[in-house]
Amino acid sequence: VHVQLMVPGQSLSVGRNQANDAGLYFRLEPGWHIYWKNAGDAGEPPHVRWELPKGITATPLRFAAPKRLPLGPLMDYGYEGEALFPFQFLVENSVPGGAVTLKADVDWLVCRDSCIPGKATLEVSRVVTTGHAARTALPAEFRAFLAKLPKPLPQGAKTGFEKTANGFHLTVETGKRESEALFFPEDQDLIDNPATQKFQVTEKGFSLDLKKDSQLKDAPKQLRGVIELSGGRAYEIVALPGALVAQAAVQDAAKAETATPQVPSASESAAPNTTLSGAGIPPRASAESGASMALWQALGLAFLGGMVLNLMPCVFPVLFLKGLSLAQSGNEERGRLRLHGLVYAVGILVSFWALVGTLLALRAAGGTLGWGFQFQSPVFLSLMAGLLFFLGLSLAGQFEFGLSLTSAGGSLAQKQGLAGSFFTGVLAVIVATPCTAPMMGAAVGYALAQTAVTAFLVFTALALGLAAPYVALTLQPAWTRLLPRPGVWMEVLKQATSVPIFVTVIWLSWVLARSWGAEVLTALLAGFLLLAIAGWFLGRWPGTRWAGLTAGVFVLAMIALVTYGQRFGEEKRAVSDSGSIGVWSAEAVAKAQAEGRPVFVDFTASWCLSCQVNERVALQSSEVQAAFRAKNVLLLKADWTRHDEAITVALKGLGRSGVPTYVYYAPGAKSPQLLPEALTPGVVLQAIQ
Repeated sequence: VHVQLMVPGQSLSVGRNQANDAGLYFRLEPGWHIYWKNAGDAGEPPHVRWELPKGITATPLRFAAPKRLPLGPLMDYGYEGEALFPFQFLVENSVPGGAVTLKADVDWLVCRDSCIPGKATLEVSRVVTTGHAARTALPAEFRAFLAKLPKPLPQGAKTGFEKTANGFHLTVETGKRESEALFFPEDQDLIDNPATQKFQVTEKGFSLDLKKDSQLKDAPKQLRGVIELSGGRAYEIVALPGALVAQAAVQDAAKAETATPQVPSASESAAPNTTLSGAGIPPRASAESGASMALWQALGLAFLGGMVLNLMPCVFPVLFLKGLSLAQSGNEERGRLRLHGLVYAVGILVSFWALVGTLLALRAAGGTLGWGFQFQSPVFLSLMAGLLFFLGLSLAGQFEFGLSLTSAGGSLAQKQGLAGSFFTGVLAVIVATPCTAPMMGAAVGYALAQTAVTAFLVFTALALGLAAPYVALTLQPAWTRLLPRPGVWMEVLKQATSVPIFVTVIWLSWVLARSWGAEVLTALLAGFLLLAIAGWFLGRWPGTRWAGLTAGVFVLAMIALVTYGQRFGEEKRAVSDSGSIGVWSAEAVAKAQAEGRPVFVDFTASWCLSCQVNERVALQSSEVQAAFRAKNVLLLKADWTRHDEAITVALKGLGRSGVPTYVYYAPGAKSPQLLPEALTPGVVLQAIQ
């Protein structure tokens, strides 16, 4: 594949009502293809991340009508030969004249019988002109690609669809009888992509019978996509259920709903012979530029999201503990009470700053982690569940641990101590991260896509929102009088508070089991037993040093057990039962070879269409599965859906650069056997027999 950033001319024009046409160009070797914005049954379209000077933004890529790319029982949508994805550079009036560098990090997926992900950094230099410079006429080749972009349907055209037993009946009136048509859905998992689209001519257009996707349960509210008619004509459509509706009205409603500003193409003011047919689609604000949300909106949403986060199941038990502690502190002087609230807020702020610092450092190092990423760690999940379980035992009355104890180090969180308030704030942040409150998701996504300063501002607003309810109580002592006076009821309430704590423990255990399997969950349950024994020592001999030391030994044993449980779970999945699929690793292959067991490795990815076809046609066939069991073959899957350096190195060692790749390690063989990219049951059976 050859990829190029095309920016016609040597200058960029400045102006609110002007735009500079550009494009991302691909030239492919015969037989290879890249993907449309809806790739079909598998695949990924090209993506661009811009690094542009301040005041210059790029609109999203636009996609021409694709081709149907069948492979076995599946179907993809994409392009062969050449493809251009047009977009526009918008230059604000505040940008000074002079040379600028336009830089783009591009990634794509190119496939034939195998799929190879690619990436490149592209850049061009242009001069920003602030005067009334003559506009550069677009090259004929560029205009030819722009002419292939889908256009709005002709004036007066109507669309509509009806639900049928097997899918949808789409009707389009263009004003004349059409001889052929194909529909490409913009939304995934809507129609059965490989199925034949039954075409019928009507007096003023055509109709198509579309088979729905097998996973689709509810009828869609609209059918969005592109229709391609005879002569290569392509149109964007949005069809609503029911009677035929004028397409112009539907598109106007869609534009009003999205409130998309219209920016005319730079080519519209060029000479008549460079006017672009079909290039008048109003570009939208670039998602990469972050222009869809102002900073003040993100700060407001983050603050409100933080406040609502207090009501989430993850945070409520911790907040409830602080409220209970506040009730017990009713006789403290106001200054001391306010100090507790401020220290609690500082604990939340410090924790959020540490979290966003970690996220930004990982982003700078090339990581792609998001909110709640630490909950991908089984050790973290286990320790978090163990901490809350131990706290729940104390609240339920097994032993006295202090209402303000919210971290594993009891000396840091003594009853009513400032350290207790600080580490309660820390714990609130830790358990809050898997919960995304309403209004919070957009703000967090905005923050992680912006500069470090902006990210810190948004996360600070989120932290202040989380801390606000408790701080408000401490700053307004009159409100604390509404709380009941301490008494016997508090012991009962304290024990009742253990219920939401244990509910949170159950939730964390469920997350652990779902992600890491029964082996890791078993280790956690055994760890709960060790914590219960530790709590018994603390309750049976309260306040004695030896009981505390004994309990500490059991706590350390619990930590060691859950840490080992993670490794046990990984080994259990890597060396799975015969006929089942284990997770690939070089160690798992070496271990099986040392035992004299044959190994079949499937290097695959969810975006690889050939991989999905081979799995359905060959690897999942009953005769192949029976042969795997008969030969005691260990079947391992090396999933390359997300970049994995170990898999990349293994593929290079095999002389391959993409997936699918299939390798069979026969017992006693010095080197593995590479199978062809296109599998059949016979090919697999011949290899293992």
